[in-house]
Amino acid sequence: MTTFYDEVGGRAFFERLVDAFYEGVWTDEVLRPMYPQDDYDGAKERLTGFLEQYWGGPGTYSEQRGHPRLRMRHGPFPIGPEARDRWLHHMMAAVDVVDPSPMHRALLVDYLDRAAHAMVNRNPAFRTGPTLET
Repeated sequence: MTTFYDEVGGRAFFERLVDAFYEGVWTDEVLRPMYPQDDYDGAKERLTGFLEQYWGGPGTYSEQRGHPRLRMRHGPFPIGPEARDRWLHHMMAAVDVVDPSPMHRALLVDYLDRAAHAMVNRNPAFRTGPTLET
């Protein structure tokens, strides 16, 4: 049985996707401050490893970093609707660069959209405050 990872060309596909994504991120005034300047290569390697593992490639990401725990790992970063939308914008531009087949594009875009929405941890539409005592 082949995986999505195999069908799109393996690691090379995800490296191209991540490279194209970060070309946009590095110049984005909202997203760029979330990345330490001295960790560009690390950020790219972590995202590449995560994506290739998620889509059926080698489990190197988990071997090196443990369970992905995406929400926990992104907790320190202020991810609101604007950051989510900018992340999606750059990721969709990267998907256009790698130009997968329509079927693979649909699967990839669906996952990326859901993942981006799941990472939102700051939402000005919801007010935080004291809870009701029962």
